Amino acid sequence: MLNQRHLERYADVLIWGLKTARRERFRKGNVILIQYDHAALALAEVLYDKLVAAGMSPVQRMGLTVAMERSFFQRADARQLVFQSPGEKELCAGINGRIFLHAPDSLTHLKGVDPARIGKAIVARKPLRDILETRERQGAYGWTLCTLPTPELASQARTTPELYGAQIVRACYLDRRDPVGEWETIRKSATAIKQWLSSLKVAFLHVESQGCDLRITPGAKRKWAGISGHNIPSFELFLSPDWRGTEGTYTANLPSFRSGNYVEGVRLTFARGTAVHITAERGEAFTVKQLRMDRGAGRIGEFSLTDRRFSRIDRFMADTLFDENFGGKFGNCHIALGSSYADTYAGDPARLTKELKRELGFNDSANHWDLVNTEDKTVTAQLSTGKRIVIYEKGCFRT
Repeated sequence: MLNQRHLERYADVLIWGLKTARRERFRKGNVILIQYDHAALALAEVLYDKLVAAGMSPVQRMGLTVAMERSFFQRADARQLVFQSPGEKELCAGINGRIFLHAPDSLTHLKGVDPARIGKAIVARKPLRDILETRERQGAYGWTLCTLPTPELASQARTTPELYGAQIVRACYLDRRDPVGEWETIRKSATAIKQWLSSLKVAFLHVESQGCDLRITPGAKRKWAGISGHNIPSFELFLSPDWRGTEGTYTANLPSFRSGNYVEGVRLTFARGTAVHITAERGEAFTVKQLRMDRGAGRIGEFSLTDRRFSRIDRFMADTLFDENFGGKFGNCHIALGSSYADTYAGDPARLTKELKRELGFNDSANHWDLVNTEDKTVTAQLSTGKRIVIYEKGCFRT
């Protein structure tokens, strides 16, 4: 579905993304972890070769197969569910970069598993995430990820593997002679919008569409981030709001595949910052348990908008990485329930301690679940002066 030229260009873009995502420059000898699904082996090999040639020290780790993951969640006892392999903490404390290659063979293989078991395993791994997030704030670590086409992804997106692969090529600019140059151009164009958004003194944002009537409070010491190399592709601009000011309703009109489960038609009602009413047309029991896995799982950690002028994604892809960057006719917005992002802090991220995060309303959770809305919407900013301005309409930022 992707030829060798595409793989070479994909690897170049991922390395660009990794370098762009890290605050400090990489040096020869830095340790780069390549995590990949089995179906992504060909790209992993290309990446490995390029990283060695660049003087890096790559470490490779293949993820669990479908059978392995199903065995784990069906058979593991309470001790096994929270077990951490020897050396995991040391690895997280020692790597300087991580590239994840997502290429799933199944998206629904855990639908019969109790969601509480999945949540327990996710929560148990949070200390490892905390290590990486701390090192990222210090500038010592960066990450990026991408998706490779598989028959399962194409089937769930109701298209052919060939058309699915073609959308990846188009979305990531792998059809261009210099895809890295294309990404640099997009990044520069987005920078001006981020600076404009961050300069606004916003009391709250009002998101209105057919299924949304939501109030978001950006909070103090915030800035907009995005198109930073972390995800390939990524066209979204986002911030991590003060979760305590979230009020109203939000509907995800795109389906979501998460932890081996299919979820559709999620509708959330927020009061005093927490999702107090949770429904879904399909997968409701799973959704409720996911948003109750820990104290912060049902609070907003991210609010995002995608400008359709940047994104070349124009179809449902059954993959959050692409769906949260959907361009189409009206762009998209998404909220993430759970953990927040330190790079939306307007100060030095290295100084964003747990205590300061709590004070400023940055949410903390083992959960981070992106739920996407692609409806025609208007986003209005209520400024601290009392003035109201439209910042997003018809899928575009109104700079």
